[in-house]
Amino acid sequence: MQYQINLKIHPRFAQAVDCAALRRVARAALEQQRAPGPAALTLAIADDRALHQLNREFLGQDHPTDVLSFPEGDTDPDTGRRYLGDIVISLPTARRQARAARHALEAELQLLVAHGVLHLLGHDHARPREKARMWKAQDEILAKLQSGHPLKRR
Repeated sequence: MQYQINLKIHPRFAQAVDCAALRRVARAALEQQRAPGPAALTLAIADDRALHQLNREFLGQDHPTDVLSFPEGDTDPDTGRRYLGDIVISLPTARRQARAARHALEAELQLLVAHGVLHLLGHDHARPREKARMWKAQDEILAKLQSGHPLKRR
């Protein structure tokens, strides 16, 4: 399938992230879920302040978080690509979570990208059965990448 992964990296974090790795995990998640293509999504790496603001504005939660997904679904009439939506990840939170879990930042970012893509594709973890299905999909995606996981969501 043809997937376009757009990246928006806060300049302060440009040296801390591997853009190719981010695209790789997003594609792996889309492929694992057999997302119809052509499709596109945007992945943004931001700071805690940005995630705090988005979390408050869109979810009514007055605190920063690690990852937020904003599903879309519209089709671009010029390209014919379905726009799946936006994923925003806080690099400082990812860094803290990686330290607490004693694994590399790259592993945490891979988990958060996979998690965000699954949300764009309709997964949720509000109920135990949904959570088990989503965590299983995450584990499969990360195992396919052979990244030293699978990690479990906390």
